[in-house]
Amino acid sequence: MTDQAAQFSDSSRARRNVAVLVAAQAFLGSQMPMIFTIGGLAGQSLASNACLATLPISLIVLGSMLSATPISAIMQRWGRRTGFLLGATGGAAGGVVGALGLYHGSFTLFLLGSFLTGIYMSAQGFYRFAAADTASDTFRPKAISYVMAGGLLSAVLGPQIVKATSQAFVIPFLGTYMAVIAVNVIGAALFFLLDIPKPPPVTADSPRGRTRWELITTPRIAVAVICAMVSYALMNLVMTSTPLAVVGCGFSEGVAADIVTAHVLAMFAPSFFTGHLIARFGVERIVAAGLLILACAGAVAMAGVELSNFFVALVLLGLGWNFGFIGATTMLAGAHEPHERGRMQGLNDLIVFGGVTVASLASGGLMNCSGGSPTEGWTAVNMAMAPALMLAGGALIWLVLRPEDPAAQR
Repeated sequence: MTDQAAQFSDSSRARRNVAVLVAAQAFLGSQMPMIFTIGGLAGQSLASNACLATLPISLIVLGSMLSATPISAIMQRWGRRTGFLLGATGGAAGGVVGALGLYHGSFTLFLLGSFLTGIYMSAQGFYRFAAADTASDTFRPKAISYVMAGGLLSAVLGPQIVKATSQAFVIPFLGTYMAVIAVNVIGAALFFLLDIPKPPPVTADSPRGRTRWELITTPRIAVAVICAMVSYALMNLVMTSTPLAVVGCGFSEGVAADIVTAHVLAMFAPSFFTGHLIARFGVERIVAAGLLILACAGAVAMAGVELSNFFVALVLLGLGWNFGFIGATTMLAGAHEPHERGRMQGLNDLIVFGGVTVASLASGGLMNCSGGSPTEGWTAVNMAMAPALMLAGGALIWLVLRPEDPAAQR
């Protein structure tokens, strides 16, 4: 095979893998807006203490955090397909146990189902890295962006399934969890179309790469992880409380679902051009823009609790997440070697979802237990964004201003 033919073959394989991962992000990913729309409301109906309403969401994120390193190790040894099938299995199991929790009125069982759902959420987080596996250096940011753009359909599909199923049975939300089971069972078939080579087996001559400590203390990697964690954690902090705030301020569950739809559309729609923006303006500028937009989202949310405030704030929240998280992911993907992939990507998602777990745990307490009204709780949620934004912004400025180190930049 000539060099030109080999390049065409590699490009074709990369684009095919991206297409499969886009479809997985769209269909399987629809379960996340479904669960995030109703998880807090269902938790509020089952929990004995209103402060624990968002605990189911927190358990999802905790499950994702604890699953990140094992799933990454499984993918490093047995390939992406095995890890993604494991994720879909976890999602289906979470749907089954969550449905049983609703049927029996058991908050404990419902929390267990949420924890199992975190296995799927963790596996879904690796779609973006899998897109980069067979992509060239020039196609990599676009491949990551296209896969993230697959969330557009999930943004529409998920909340609409909630509307169609949440009251389908006498027990509220039971139908939605039944739909979650079907989504995982059907969507798992997509992964048999992936064509991503398994990593070569480790031998005595294999490159060892840097240790986890050496990786995380590399300046570019450290800043990428911090910015990814802050972008995702703040998005989760505000989004988790949004249905509670919207319903608490007198709007319907359907309106809450529409706001979540707008938010998730804003999370993924920019992905069609985020990769191009990164290539043109540089990853640091795009991450900085994301952090600034997140700050604007908080300001709009605190300006009032009219329907327009909710919509604009959540759209800005989604856009800020997109620039911040995709930018940080692109920064990280270019800062470690292929043989360091399993070690670094698992560590990254452990830290990122650790931050998201803290944010989701704080969300319910801030919303329901930091004031006498939903308005006061909503204000507290959005004010809590400030310290994390200062941390990420400071880290990014430090990276840009420090003397360039070619070995670290790679």
